[in-house]
Amino acid sequence: MILRRKSSFPFPSQSAKYHRGLEAAVDVVERACRLCVDVKRSLLSGNGRILEKNDQTPVTVADFGVQALISLELGKLFPSIPLVAEEDSAFLRSNNLADLVVNAVTDKARFGDKKLTRDDVLGAIDRGGKEAFTFGANPATYWVGLSKLLRKPQSVPEVLDPIDGTRGFLKGCEALYVEYVGLALVVEGEIVLGVMGCPNWQVDLSGTKAQEDKNEPSGPGIIMVSHIGCGTWIKRLSNVLDITPNMPDYWNRSFVNQCCLVHEARFCIPESQTWESLLPSDVKTSADGISIAEKEFLLLPTCCGSLCKYLMVATGRASVFFLQARSEKTIKVWDHAVGVLCVQEAGGKVTDWNGSDLDIAVDQIERRVIFPSGGILVSNGSLHDQILEMISSRLSVS
Repeated sequence: MILRRKSSFPFPSQSAKYHRGLEAAVDVVERACRLCVDVKRSLLSGNGRILEKNDQTPVTVADFGVQALISLELGKLFPSIPLVAEEDSAFLRSNNLADLVVNAVTDKARFGDKKLTRDDVLGAIDRGGKEAFTFGANPATYWVGLSKLLRKPQSVPEVLDPIDGTRGFLKGCEALYVEYVGLALVVEGEIVLGVMGCPNWQVDLSGTKAQEDKNEPSGPGIIMVSHIGCGTWIKRLSNVLDITPNMPDYWNRSFVNQCCLVHEARFCIPESQTWESLLPSDVKTSADGISIAEKEFLLLPTCCGSLCKYLMVATGRASVFFLQARSEKTIKVWDHAVGVLCVQEAGGKVTDWNGSDLDIAVDQIERRVIFPSGGILVSNGSLHDQILEMISSRLSVS
């Protein structure tokens, strides 16, 4: 059974030019989170398979299923708007795994009274694939989507970040599974709306302006939404995961933290990069958070994809997230698009290492990769120039 409801937002529809798109995005991300949770439960119960792509990035039935679900729903509502996403169906077809994904999707999406077929689902996945659409140099409107169901290594503290990362995926048989879904709309090179769903996120409203209500649902999981000019907002996901109908939406506005002193900031970096390679060698890090010595910064021991680090900055849990661009690894637009808008609308700032805005549409043919000069810096805004100076100092002596 599919329970659908319009999502009421904490800002008037006339203030949001892309209100209809945002409603559709929230609806599909909520159902995508439900799909992720269902697949996770089947994995934990032993019924299901974990897949691994040729590039050793772990991926699951949920990743393919969410892309199919997003593509089906948005293709039905906005048939002329392309989707840019990570997967295509070639891996599923070659490994006879398509039926697992079809089964995961059919309970979450339908074409009216017509039941989805195998070709419907695989075709929807390919609609977001690399060969699906060629943009050219003209301005374009398109969706950018991402889903990850990941396994968390036991070494990552639960208290700091319940989201995990790819390289820890296959470590430890008792690891926890976590998931997140991201969806953004890009119009003529500008990100205009974004929705993130994180079913495992431990809700902490300390970085929000809460709309308190004693009837507000409790439990883990959040939906974060942003619309250009309307701010970044969060609501709990528990009523969606429990499939509770007719529950009101309790939105809380999210803000970056107000830290303006670098030595008091909370940093996070990619798990594949080291602090020493990013900032001056005389600046050390601590994971303690209690006793920070001079020239010692608090580095949050998170292990996750980029999107949830954007979420940490947008909610005030972290003050700074930055990564270095590397010639051997391309930076994919779906790992950043929704996070960029969420941070900006929460009062933060996102640039490359030269202080220039990210060019989301720089890949004029496929719109799949970005090329930030030096790397990407995400901050609460107050610290941005100081961190840029530290990065510049590091680069000048390297």
